[in-house]
Amino acid sequence: MSDPKDFPQLKNDTFLRAARGEEIEHVPVWCMRQAGRYLPEFRESRAGKDFFETCQSPEACCELTLQPLRRFPFDAAIIFSDILVVPQAMGMDVQMVAGKGPTFPEPLKEPEDLQRLQVKVDTAKELGYVFRAITLTRHKIEGKVPLIGFSGAPWTLMSYMIEGGGSNTHSKAKRWLYQHPEASHMLLKMLTDVIVEYLLGQVAAGAQALQVFESHAGILGPAEFKEFSLPYLRDIARRVKDKLKEAGQDVPMIVFAKDAHYALEELSQSNYEVVGLDWTIDPLSARERTGGKVSLQGNMDPCALYAPKERISDIVKKMLEGFGTRGYIANLGHGVYPDMTPENIGAFVEAVHQHSKQMIKQI
Repeated sequence: MSDPKDFPQLKNDTFLRAARGEEIEHVPVWCMRQAGRYLPEFRESRAGKDFFETCQSPEACCELTLQPLRRFPFDAAIIFSDILVVPQAMGMDVQMVAGKGPTFPEPLKEPEDLQRLQVKVDTAKELGYVFRAITLTRHKIEGKVPLIGFSGAPWTLMSYMIEGGGSNTHSKAKRWLYQHPEASHMLLKMLTDVIVEYLLGQVAAGAQALQVFESHAGILGPAEFKEFSLPYLRDIARRVKDKLKEAGQDVPMIVFAKDAHYALEELSQSNYEVVGLDWTIDPLSARERTGGKVSLQGNMDPCALYAPKERISDIVKKMLEGFGTRGYIANLGHGVYPDMTPENIGAFVEAVHQHSKQMIKQI
């Protein structure tokens, strides 16, 4: 791997400064799923190719990560990959099935099935393709903006591994929590260990920030979240930060627990610099409940991007007024949908930059 010191100098560090609550000239903005099917060039690059084969090609991931930056003045890029590369690294078969999404032909059914999993994962060997993609992208991005690495959180990955794909009720995975709490904790701990190594490997490869996606947080109630999600989210941040500290590194971390509006206080005290919010949370109350302990990221309803451009501009202005401009990263409350128009994403980015510059001038 090339020496990280060879990386081009970072020209726009607004996103990193906002993550740490420092002063900025404008509010930084990026979108979850900003590399995606809403871009014709993305669809063209991906045509006829297997999804996970694309994930395993550093060149393809680099190209898909850079595509949105060629169109829009985003303040950060996020490496193109998938959260399910972790279960794959642990020995599970995952396929992307057209019209159905990610599918595990042999999901975990009973606690005995944990024996099928690789406990000690050599992340450099199993996930080295992600690290190579990050290093390549850091060079190709030419210091334009910071590059974010990411992982799925343990509970979210566990639910996929047991459900065998997407689900409305997640009842199979939740059955484990109630019937097999010990085996559940065992699996969550195994996942945590792999995720910690994986995130550290991403930083070593050149990631300048990290996001942990607890996409299925809302399936849990407050008590289950406190038992089966929060301790592992905290553990990941603490262990990653301790290791980085030893190396004299400081990389901001973002936790995005979708629909966990009941846990904002806990999340703001979990070793992450930034708490990502979905669109169901009121900005003012989020500020109040997190008490200035963290920066916030989010949280425009992705469907607002279907609105006419003037309306998008108004929605953004209101959102900025709710969050304030300090310690804030503008984003959507979830990812961009495939049928959205690139022009409206452009309007969103422009509105964030324009309105926030004006607001900061007036302070």
